Amino acid sequence: MTKPASIPKFGLHNFHQLCDELAASDPDLARVIETHGYPPMWNRPNSFETLVHIILEQQVSLASALAAINKLREKVGSITPENVLQLTDGELRDCYFSRQKTAYVRYLAEAISARQIDLPAMENLPDEVIRAKLTSLKGIGNWTTDIYLIFALQHADIFPVGDLAAVNALKRLKGLPKETSREEVLEFAASWQPYRTVATMLLWHYYLSSPARSERKKVANEG
Repeated sequence: MTKPASIPKFGLHNFHQLCDELAASDPDLARVIETHGYPPMWNRPNSFETLVHIILEQQVSLASALAAINKLREKVGSITPENVLQLTDGELRDCYFSRQKTAYVRYLAEAISARQIDLPAMENLPDEVIRAKLTSLKGIGNWTTDIYLIFALQHADIFPVGDLAAVNALKRLKGLPKETSREEVLEFAASWQPYRTVATMLLWHYYLSSPARSERKKVANEG
């Protein structure tokens, strides 16, 4: 099955080109590239493990989430719905899962096992359909869906307004006050359509490259 042309995507073949196009129309993004170089093209496989990892990243440091996913991998070998569902809550706690994250990951594993969620089929669906499917599951909100669309599916026009790193980087880059509203942030991001994902990666790159960010590995999002 071919991918619908209506779903804008990006990849290694055109990532730098899209960065350059954004920089040509936005001097602030151009300055990021001039100062820090091109950002990595962050990506992850379209898999159950990736969604588990993103759930673990909700409201904790990236290092803590990585420690948990690595511990789970040590425990089960292959992180699949079937293997995770065989674990007790205690075994998941031993993998640094909170009670809440344990429940969320179980809901996801059960939904995939029951074929309520079909990850390969997501490759050919538009943003709004994917968002409706994923946010119907307890523990998956808009931030988790945004990160999945960006990292796993490489959808090109996503701005994760629930991601503090991206939002704070935008405010600092544009010289906006801290109290700038969500709506105003989205208005600024709209100028980067149809490549808001690529702009987001430039913002993350700027955020991570800033020497002032001693807490730059902390992400905050929906619970």
